[in-house]
Amino acid sequence: MKTGTEVIEWIHSLLPFGIKPGLKRMEWMLERLEHPEQKIKAVHIGGTNGKGSTVSFMRHVLEQAGYKVGTFTSPYIECFEERISINGTPIEEAALVEAGKQIRPLVDELTSTELGSPTEFEVITTIAFYYFATIAKPDIVLLEVGLGGRFDSTNVITPLVSVITSIGFDHMHILGETLPEITSEKAGIIKPSVPIVSGVSQKKAQEIIGDVSRNVGAPYTQLGIDFKETLIGIEGRFQVFSYEKMNNQINDVTIQMSGPHQRENAAVAIRALEILVENYHFDIPMSSIHKGLRATTWIGRFEQVSEDPLIVIDGAHNKEGMESLEKTLTLHYPDKTYRFLLAATKEKDMGILLKPFEQLNSSFTFTSFDFFRAAASKSLYEQAPVANKRFEDDWEKALEEEVHALKQNEMLIVAGSLYFISSVRGKWLKE
Repeated sequence: MKTGTEVIEWIHSLLPFGIKPGLKRMEWMLERLEHPEQKIKAVHIGGTNGKGSTVSFMRHVLEQAGYKVGTFTSPYIECFEERISINGTPIEEAALVEAGKQIRPLVDELTSTELGSPTEFEVITTIAFYYFATIAKPDIVLLEVGLGGRFDSTNVITPLVSVITSIGFDHMHILGETLPEITSEKAGIIKPSVPIVSGVSQKKAQEIIGDVSRNVGAPYTQLGIDFKETLIGIEGRFQVFSYEKMNNQINDVTIQMSGPHQRENAAVAIRALEILVENYHFDIPMSSIHKGLRATTWIGRFEQVSEDPLIVIDGAHNKEGMESLEKTLTLHYPDKTYRFLLAATKEKDMGILLKPFEQLNSSFTFTSFDFFRAAASKSLYEQAPVANKRFEDDWEKALEEEVHALKQNEMLIVAGSLYFISSVRGKWLKE
C-alpha cells in the first residue's frame, strides 16, 4: 500500500465481516503493537446521540486553551480521514500509509487464528491508537464510542474521564430492546475510579449508571442533578445560557449549535473539562470556555447549508434525534413551514420516528440512496403516519424538486441517515 486511497480501500474490504462484539481481536492487535492505547491520555465519550457534538465542544475549548487535541469520531461526513484528526485536521496521507503498513500484517496473521478477521471498525480504531501514540502524539485524545460501549472496539482504554451523553433507542438489534438493556451496554465504558459524566435524561437510566459507578468506585456527576444549564435567550441561531454546578456558575455561555439538546451537550462538555482541570491539572481559562463553545460547529448537525432558500441538514436518524429536531425547529424557526426530505436505513420505523411531526404543518418527501442497508423510498412512504407525503427513489431528483418548490415562508430540512446527508451535503456544497 503506497497511497491513502489504497489503505482506505483495504479497510473498506473488511466491511463484510460486519459487527463482531468482543475485545479479544483488539487486545490481540494492540499487544503486538506494544499497547499504543496505554500511551495516550483520553476522554472516552459514549451515548446514543450527542457524542460528536460533545467531542466538538470539548475540542474547540481545549484548542483555545492551547492544547493539541486528537479526535476519533464516526461516521465521516466529508472524507474518511476526518475520523482520525488533530485539531480538526484529518490524518495526513503519509501517516495513514505508515499506520496501514504496520497493521495490515497483523490483520493477515489474526485472520488465520481462531479469532478470525478483525472488523473494519476494529482496524480503524487500531490505526487511530497507533497514529495518536506514535506519530501525532497529541496532549489529549477525545475518543468517541462507535456502537454501544461494553464491547465497543474503543473500550480497551482507561481514560481520564468517561462521558455518556444520552440513552436512546437505536441499534436495538445489537444493544437490546429495553432501556435497561441499552443503558447497561452504554455503561460498560465506566471504569474503576475514573470519573463519569452523564447527560442521560431518563431516571431509570440514571439509576443504572449510578449503580454501576458506585460498584466500581467511579465518581459520578449527572446533568440536572449535580450540574445544570438554564436558557437565558435565543439570538437568531445562537443560544445563550448559564451553567451551574453547586456554587460555581458560568454566565452568558453562547453557542451557535441549535436546539435544547446542544445546550445539554455543552453543559456535559463543560463538566468533563472541569474534571480535567480539577483532577489532572489542565489549564483551561474561563475565556477559553467562552470562546471555544461559541466557535463550535459540527457538520451535519442542524447545519445550515443555504440561507436563501433556507436549507438545513441534520443527522437525526432515531427516535430521540427526531424529537430533538422537532424541538430545535420550533425553538429557532417557529414561524416557518417545514418541508422534509428523508432517507433512512431498513431497520428504521417511520411510524415511531415521525411521531413528533404529526401535528406540524409539514410536507414529507421520502427517498433512497446508494447504501447496502438503505430502505426503499416507497417503504418509508407507506410507514409514515403523516398526511402530506410523497416518495421519489432518486434522491438527487427529489432534492432538486424540493428546492424548486420552496416558498418564501418555507424551509427544507434534509434528515435521516448520516450516510445520506453526507451525500446531499457533498452535492449541495459542490454546486
